Amino acid sequence: MAIYIHQLPHWPGFTWNHELVSPLLAEIRNRQGRLLGRMEALGFSLQAEANLQNLTMDVVKSGEIEGEILDPNQVRSSIARRLGLQIAGMVTSDRHVDGVVEMLLDATQHNQQTLTAERLFGWHAALFPTGRSGMYKITVGAWRNHTAKDPMQVVSGAMGREKIHFVAPDANRLEEEMQRFIHWFNEDRQMDPVLKAAVAHLWFVTIHPFDDGNGRIARAIADCQLSRADQSALRFYSMSAQIRKERTAYYDILESTQKASMDITKWLTWFLQCLGRSLDASQEILATVLHKARFWEKHATTILNSRQQLMLNKLLDGFEGKMNTSKWAKMTKTSPDTALRDIQDLLNKKVLVKEVGGGRSTNYSLPIIL
Repeated sequence: MAIYIHQLPHWPGFTWNHELVSPLLAEIRNRQGRLLGRMEALGFSLQAEANLQNLTMDVVKSGEIEGEILDPNQVRSSIARRLGLQIAGMVTSDRHVDGVVEMLLDATQHNQQTLTAERLFGWHAALFPTGRSGMYKITVGAWRNHTAKDPMQVVSGAMGREKIHFVAPDANRLEEEMQRFIHWFNEDRQMDPVLKAAVAHLWFVTIHPFDDGNGRIARAIADCQLSRADQSALRFYSMSAQIRKERTAYYDILESTQKASMDITKWLTWFLQCLGRSLDASQEILATVLHKARFWEKHATTILNSRQQLMLNKLLDGFEGKMNTSKWAKMTKTSPDTALRDIQDLLNKKVLVKEVGGGRSTNYSLPIIL
């Protein structure tokens, strides 16, 4: 008796209720068009900044969905270098961060390229440059095989009390399954690319062809289709960032869909609604980008050292918590005296203001720009 959709006789013949899905899809496409129109009116530099912010969020949040924490500064610097952007406060990034960035940029910047097994193997190898996932050696740059634990299970819970959420297809099916998926991805030109992003995400993660990294690659595949939908390599919204906010619902809908029927209406509805919420969130990023542009326009002639530029950009990008002298010194790797001189100089130039409030240390923030 079939438990999972990949065991059903009509797999992968997905069906859905077009009367429910089509109006949602039309609304999303309309909102995408309006967002892209607004961004095109901003000019190249602001588009580049918004693109950088969204790509950074996509990489960081896609990792967080799987419990992996990446340094946002390393991610941002790695993306900027690969896009040829000069930004303040660039840092060295490790090879793991560079690999994750390379995968997403290949998916989005080269979204019209043919998807192949070798391309997917390259993405997988980029995710796991050491050949290990944590402490465990895994098969890298190839489909999982019978030398690994088969069948592959997605489980949670303590040892002895594990809950099985999903059992993937056996390894001996993967070659055929992935050939069929790749052929559909490349050859089906009738399906709307936004809808195709949702179907491709579910289909790929159900096959679960790799030892690890299937969720991140599934989201990169979806981003590839969303880039095709936008007809642009620039990313002005982040689906992964929204999924991270809704991670529990994301895992729940994936699990229930894989244990249901070939009717995936509920999954498509959730995906499109989540995408709509990511478009809403993009307005916050746009506001941040515009505020940053106004700030630097106002202070275009203000003389600043590299430490001041670095810390002002951190504040403009939404620094979490309160900024004080000790944090300034730690983040700029300098002495408290030097940090205080930097801050005092910015206070004199009216670039920073003291925050009103008590406490043992004085906090500083950016003034409101009208």
